[in-house]
Amino acid sequence: MLTVEERERYDRQIMIKWIGEDGQEKLKKARVFIAGAGGLGSPVSLYLATAGVGTIRIVDHERVELSNLNRQVLHWDEDIGKKKAASAGEKLKRLNPEVTIEAIEEVITEAKVSQLVAGFDLIVDAMDNLPTRYLLNKAAVDKNIPFFHGAVYGFEGRAMTIIPGKTACLRCVYHGIVPEEKFPVIGVTPAVIACIQATEVIKYIVGVGELLTNRLLAYDGLNIQFTEFRVKKNPNCDHCGHGRRKG
Repeated sequence: MLTVEERERYDRQIMIKWIGEDGQEKLKKARVFIAGAGGLGSPVSLYLATAGVGTIRIVDHERVELSNLNRQVLHWDEDIGKKKAASAGEKLKRLNPEVTIEAIEEVITEAKVSQLVAGFDLIVDAMDNLPTRYLLNKAAVDKNIPFFHGAVYGFEGRAMTIIPGKTACLRCVYHGIVPEEKFPVIGVTPAVIACIQATEVIKYIVGVGELLTNRLLAYDGLNIQFTEFRVKKNPNCDHCGHGRRKG
């Protein structure tokens, strides 16, 4: 049940015919795992918290640096040197005290990923490296948890939604290893992509609209163009196909 305060807080989105009180209650009951409290994780967690997602677990092991502040909007000058998870958790709790925020200071590893995502309904990929994305993708497939991918580079970004057992997964789309390296990014790009991810999460929870499944949406900020690429499930994918290895 929604409280009187919640009805007032979420009044404008309850007015949306596709949401209403039933949809708002679904958001309240939802448990969302967000991997990363940086450029993507900041805005996606901000908008999910303000939308009333009941429980958000945000995981990050890094500390806030000055060079983060052009895009990681949950962190401010006074947070430099703090753990990102703690900094993000503090802001999100102040932003919406109606939701439960779990800020975890952990490295997402093969040994820990299954335990970290256990009990959550959705996984949001707000990472900045492909190896960790692969770990999250496989955990999502193995545990049958919807996975919401986002990535950015400079003025460009991309997003895709993965429903295990039904759609192509991240491994179907990306192959091989991409070396970890420092890459350019302007703050508005993760804001755009994170808002798309948050929209997908809300739509999935409420059960409305058409998701970005089997579609990779590419964003070109320099020309303000969105391009959609159809993707197919790879029957031999080693995460979700015949070549799948469990565990």
